Amino acid sequence: MAQRTRAGRWLAGALLLLLAAAGALWSLCTAEMNRPSAAAAGTRMSVRAGASLRGVLSQLTELGVLEHPRLIELWLRVRGEQLRAKAGNYELPQHASGRQILTQLQAGQVVLEQLTIVEGWTLAQMRQAIDASPLLTHEWRGRDAAALLAALADRNDPGQSAEGRFYPDSYRFAAGTSDRRIYELAWQRMLERLQQEWQARAPNLPLKSPQEALIMASIVERETGREDERARVAAVFINRLRIGMRLQSDPTVIYGLGARYDGNIRRRDLETDGPYNSYTRGGLPPTPIALPGGASLHAALHPAAEGVLYFVATGNGDGSHHFSTTYAEHSAALRAYLRRTGATPDRAIGGNHP
Repeated sequence: MAQRTRAGRWLAGALLLLLAAAGALWSLCTAEMNRPSAAAAGTRMSVRAGASLRGVLSQLTELGVLEHPRLIELWLRVRGEQLRAKAGNYELPQHASGRQILTQLQAGQVVLEQLTIVEGWTLAQMRQAIDASPLLTHEWRGRDAAALLAALADRNDPGQSAEGRFYPDSYRFAAGTSDRRIYELAWQRMLERLQQEWQARAPNLPLKSPQEALIMASIVERETGREDERARVAAVFINRLRIGMRLQSDPTVIYGLGARYDGNIRRRDLETDGPYNSYTRGGLPPTPIALPGGASLHAALHPAAEGVLYFVATGNGDGSHHFSTTYAEHSAALRAYLRRTGATPDRAIGGNHP
């Protein structure tokens, strides 16, 4: 009986020691979870898809954010919790505790990257920018315009071209996002914005569809970068359409030249017929020639109430144009431009001249 008593006391003592040790270890784990990081500044880290708990904790240790990753791991395992860190780039606050860091990782509070699609870019330029981004996963790299149109267009309204149908803007995304998502967002945003502008358009415009409005907006976008001129530029082309006058827009010719355009547009370029040569052909070109922004979309469907038919650059260096209602006035403005700049008639861009 005495031996059993001594054994029981020994076992009880051992259990007490184990409990004390476990309690002390748990206190260390809890303290590690609540201990502020030694990092005096924000720390940037990247978590790849499918990263393991031990891998993430090891990375945090290498960055100097955690001191005892095994205590953090034990704390999670005892509580039956798993670290489901979402992939992406994170900016960890200075002196953040282990608990705060794990909460941020599990919530997927990633740094949002940014890709800007510039107003007036062509679809080809947009695709180059997306393909070149190292922060995107390239699911659609190398897809041509026809493939993009097939993937994104509604079957009931496939449109004529993917050109011009993506809205130029700055798009925010988590690192590792598929490039497909950027295309989808830009496509949907243009669809919504174009529909809004079309429904609120000015009356009696010579534009038969939202697609024609998009083509007109793309020409306005390429003709001027000045906010105060877009409605007047739109008025010139709308007025010309109304009377059956050719648009004579140099940017349409430039778009048609494609890789052959060397930075200068010459008389022979204006005289060589092609589907985008609005000097030799009447009406609108077959597709948009660029990605128009919201201001150009609005201007195309709300042109200035003026009888202007011509415009030419002033040569003042501020991107401004002189607008005219008669060819005589336009010719005088063109001569003034040539005198001011020393340019030849072949290089009088934006002249809308026969």
